[in-house]
Amino acid sequence: MPRQPVYEQIIADVIASIRSGALQPGAKLPSIAQLCEQYQASPTPIRFALRILDERGWIEVHQGKGSFVATEPPS
Repeated sequence: MPRQPVYEQIIADVIASIRSGALQPGAKLPSIAQLCEQYQASPTPIRFALRILDERGWIEVHQGKGSFVATEPPS
């Protein structure tokens, strides 16, 4: 079975954390550097995952401030 790409794993993990309540609306996500360390990945797939999560309405990315769980994430 092929291994899941890192960006897909990050997306799945963040969505699961939001759905389980571990990440509440408005909560700040770890920085790109922290996510790089956590997933042992370069910044590129991390940024890609965050961009997809932002486009899908799960998070809000604020330049220079970080990424936050959307106030009303999809169900």
